[in-house]
Amino acid sequence: MPRQIAALLLTVAVPAAAETLWIGRFAGGDSPDAAIPAPWAVQQLDSKVAPTRYALRDWDGVHAIEAHAKKSMSLLGRPLEVDLARTPILCWQWRVDAPLATADMTTRAGDDYAARVYVSFAIPPAQMSFGTRAKLSIARSIWGDHVPDAAINYVWDNKHPVGTLRNNAYTDRTRMLVLQSGAAAAGRWVRERRDVRADFRRAFGELDGRLTGIAVASDTDNTGEEAHAGFADFRFVSAEADCPPPESAASATIGVVDTAPSPVNAR
Repeated sequence: MPRQIAALLLTVAVPAAAETLWIGRFAGGDSPDAAIPAPWAVQQLDSKVAPTRYALRDWDGVHAIEAHAKKSMSLLGRPLEVDLARTPILCWQWRVDAPLATADMTTRAGDDYAARVYVSFAIPPAQMSFGTRAKLSIARSIWGDHVPDAAINYVWDNKHPVGTLRNNAYTDRTRMLVLQSGAAAAGRWVRERRDVRADFRRAFGELDGRLTGIAVASDTDNTGEEAHAGFADFRFVSAEADCPPPESAASATIGVVDTAPSPVNAR
């Protein structure tokens, strides 16, 4: 067989490597002086509310962000530029000690979560009504530039079924999507895999969303409860890729739960 043909066949037979875009690696939790790596930073939306505390921690073999919330609310976030056409799948791990007891995502008084992952989007102005643009302008004058055109919150809820999708109690610009519910998986690392592009389409229809940021949070300012959560290993991968555990978590297989993408029930 000619050398050129053999080389061509070899090229065809070997699939291209799956693309991975890391956006959150949190090594250094074994050092008391380690700082959360930039561009991750605390985003405090309301100066009158105590901020949730975030720190690095090596937690059961996982390099993680540890969150402590006590009557508090702030995000730990970073800006993003991700081509969702190439890498639409968001992978991460998270855990909670326990879900909140009195939270209720249908009310403002109960709008708290032991853990949530917040992805934000920019929408072309032409696809938003004048009223929506005016409301967003007012919101940003009060809460700052962290208010996005649209957002999806992946949440660890206390009682609503996995797959529940509904408007945030404060704004229809944010959709809440329940990935974990109750205490069945509490106390263990849970791996998640979400098609962000597909979730955006389910939540916002035919709008064109450009991913602009991601944040994590433990949020207890409305209920006054206390929450303890962990977040780790954030990366975007191509649609055909799995979410295998990263090297930092390869040995931490005990007490880890793998979850498949859940159906979304619009409400």
